[in-house]
Amino acid sequence: MKRSVQLPSVGLTDSLTLLQPSAPAGVTVDMVVVGLVVLGAVVLFVTEWLPVDVTAIAIMVTLVVLQPWTGISPTEGISGFSSPATITVLAMLILSAGIGRTGLVQILGRRIAAFAGESLDRQLLATVGVAGPVSAFVNNTPVVAVLVPVVTEVANEGHTSPSKLLIPLSYASQLGGMLTLIGTSTNLLASATAASLAGEYPGLRAFGFFEFTALGAVVFLVGSAYLLTVGHRLLPERVPPADDYVESYGIAEYLAAIDVKAGSTLVGNSPSALSERAGGTVDVLRIVRDGVPVADPSAERLDAGDTLLVRTGDEALRTLSAVDAVAVDRSIDTDAALKSTAADDWTLVEMVVPASSFLVGETLQSSSFRRRYDATVLALRTRGDVVRERLRDLTVQAGDTLLVRAPSRTLDRLGRSREFVLVGETTPAEYRTDKIPHVIGIMASVVGLVAIPWAALGAGLAALTGLEWFTLLAGLQQDILVTALAGVVAMVVADVLDAAELYDAVDWDVIFLLAGVIPLGIALEGTGVAALLGEVVAAAAAQLPVVVVLWLFYVVTGLVTEVISNNASVVLMVPVAAAAATAIGANPFSFVLAVTFAASTAFLGPIGYQTNLFVYGPGGYTFVDYLRVGAPLQLLLSTVTVLGITAFRGI
Repeated sequence: MKRSVQLPSVGLTDSLTLLQPSAPAGVTVDMVVVGLVVLGAVVLFVTEWLPVDVTAIAIMVTLVVLQPWTGISPTEGISGFSSPATITVLAMLILSAGIGRTGLVQILGRRIAAFAGESLDRQLLATVGVAGPVSAFVNNTPVVAVLVPVVTEVANEGHTSPSKLLIPLSYASQLGGMLTLIGTSTNLLASATAASLAGEYPGLRAFGFFEFTALGAVVFLVGSAYLLTVGHRLLPERVPPADDYVESYGIAEYLAAIDVKAGSTLVGNSPSALSERAGGTVDVLRIVRDGVPVADPSAERLDAGDTLLVRTGDEALRTLSAVDAVAVDRSIDTDAALKSTAADDWTLVEMVVPASSFLVGETLQSSSFRRRYDATVLALRTRGDVVRERLRDLTVQAGDTLLVRAPSRTLDRLGRSREFVLVGETTPAEYRTDKIPHVIGIMASVVGLVAIPWAALGAGLAALTGLEWFTLLAGLQQDILVTALAGVVAMVVADVLDAAELYDAVDWDVIFLLAGVIPLGIALEGTGVAALLGEVVAAAAAQLPVVVVLWLFYVVTGLVTEVISNNASVVLMVPVAAAAATAIGANPFSFVLAVTFAASTAFLGPIGYQTNLFVYGPGGYTFVDYLRVGAPLQLLLSTVTVLGITAFRGI
């Protein structure tokens, strides 16, 4: 359906009107404008010049400002915030946080992984067996965030490289997310988009809760079999199995303990004097004076007898030893040796930097990381490489892993922060395990009121017993939006979450992304861009079998998802797929399913899906590792999914 828009009769209108005769047949100015907005959005998503949530808001504003050509009114522009998909995702994120606060996923993961031992096959089976099914009912992104430290610990205790398990963890969570409607935010958005197009394409409708469970189960089983037999053999051991961070990060040669002797010219000077004397950067990590650690080393004046823990290079240490009265101890080659240099209760921990972290695009110095968290970064793993020198001026990227030295008292704050994902759990978390029965009951109600066909059940029981009041069970049938919001209220009432934790539980960049791209989908459909693209695809594929066209949509959607977000790719591709299917006389619903599955399973790189990013640093992976394992899996599942859709739904 194309909008007929009356343009203003001034300057810009005249200019645009002059452009129309040169446009291809069937192409209007409205289509050109919306096409340029889409192109700009793709560029911003790919380059990440702006955070994805800011890009989404920019898309929304641009569409409204260009209303005469996009047809997006202010009301439609902000409609994404009231969309059932957006509100449902928000509620599901809160429900996932409630499950996380009980420690249920961690407990389940540890109990099932306990049998793994030193067998890689059993470790893989435990990893896939936990991540997949759990991700069907809990949003898969927080599932992976919770299980990364569990799986890493299983690997280290079993003398297995974490690199062998972490990509399978991410991929299994994506496969499990396709078992139900609520497994991923992409499923919910695809469902809402399909429902909004039902008037234009009668074959479309919202997804049922178990709409694609049978197909999802086939995809999960095939994908799991691949990971258990072939996939892990294609993964290199990037990170050695080790419990000792000093050894695994290779930072021993950069650490030293310096005793300041009487008569040293350093006495009375600030710690920064070490760099001046050494002729190179010397980072003072800790000062111990009379057996007591100094709270703020940078604010102190050095005194005779002080012991300084420093990070620097060999040349700087040699220069410092030659020009000043200090004793240098270079025997810090293990975590235990490092801990012996200080008297406070501290520990080492790895932390992944997610795309939403404030650290992305900042340096450790500009972000004031040390002062903000009372923690020191000793090394950084980025894009498969370990960086140990000049860390203060290095720009942090999404997916980087920081090796951090921090007092134990700050670990809980770091763990609760949404700015990081802790790879190792060094202290027991304060889980609300007594609330596990409440959470199970709440989630069972949320799912049951949606998934169970209450009307059919009531009618069957009434016919069987002759009691007409059984037909009242039909009133229990609810929409997932209603039950998810009710579940949020129930979790607060049951003290699973307190009111303040509701806001912290929401991944707001995802919410703003959804709200921003939904109007873009409306513009694509309303201006006829989606229909035009569908007609172009149909014309190009006129000589191809329908099943091949369906497969091509799967492949193209998968490639698009790798360069922009999975949610954005669904908004762009679902209307085009529906239009193309209609143009060639195929089933639009089947084409929408193919797009949904392709967008929800991104295996070719760390950027296309957030779970891939979570395991990027801890696994020490490179882009090539994802491609090596993910490309065969993507090709395999493209075939399995398309054949499954053909068998289950028809085309």
